Amino acid sequence: MLPFRIHKGVAVPLERPNVDTDQIIPKQFLKRIERTGFGQFLFYDWRYNADGSPDPSFVLNEPRYRGASVLIAGRNFGCGSSREHAPWALLDYGFRAVVAPSFADIFMNNCTKNGILPVALSDAEVAELSRRARAFEDYRLTIDLERCAVSDAAGFNASFRIDDFRRRCLLEGLDDIALTLRHESDIRQYESARPRWRDSHSA
Repeated sequence: MLPFRIHKGVAVPLERPNVDTDQIIPKQFLKRIERTGFGQFLFYDWRYNADGSPDPSFVLNEPRYRGASVLIAGRNFGCGSSREHAPWALLDYGFRAVVAPSFADIFMNNCTKNGILPVALSDAEVAELSRRARAFEDYRLTIDLERCAVSDAAGFNASFRIDDFRRRCLLEGLDDIALTLRHESDIRQYESARPRWRDSHSA
């Protein structure tokens, strides 16, 4: 996965609490067997009308937020089912970070395993970021994982906490497979020394 160190991008406010994974990526789109292509279905029931046309009242359809890569969300974001397709859809759409007062635990873990940084700030800080994202055109946030800081060009500064292991994995771009492959030589040595099943049953 792509490393995450310092990211600057357009921020879009989604001021809804308890957004669950079925709203992030509805269940009818889970039949794909690859990780890509889910972005077009992100928040599908909110982004599109019944006839399939974009709903202009939904924030992601506003031209000013086109190309947004930082999502400012409400409390308990990513609750509901444990589907990993939710961060896949966010990442495929273009989001690299989600800022919210709190996250569902499994969703937060799935984000870090896929290169998305979940940033937990206070309710007041998130409310201020949402206000600025609505008030300012082309509002951009800088998310600095090296310093664990969030800032903008208008003087906002806040720090966040993330456990050391998740932080290191994101900084180095290490998902579960990459972490395992760091021990590839040890794995090969173990496999070469381990008796084969056929050999152990041929005597």
